[in-house]
Amino acid sequence: MSGLPLLSSNDIIRKLRKAGFINAPHQGKGSHIALSRLGDDGKRHLVIIPKRDPVPKGTLISILKQAHLTKEEFLELG
Repeated sequence: MSGLPLLSSNDIIRKLRKAGFINAPHQGKGSHIALSRLGDDGKRHLVIIPKRDPVPKGTLISILKQAHLTKEEFLELG
């Protein structure tokens, strides 16, 4: 498995939108963007992304946990 690359918040948002996430209005505040989607379990998954370039790898791992995505699934989003 390859490691996670350093990505900007815009790159992460683009990939998450490919995975079916949409803007979550009234959730993101200030320097953060909120995205959400309904999971296979019928629950809403809310992801908060800080506006940074690059986003630290630890923060990216936390975002992937919030999104219920594996590293491999995220990297395949292109």
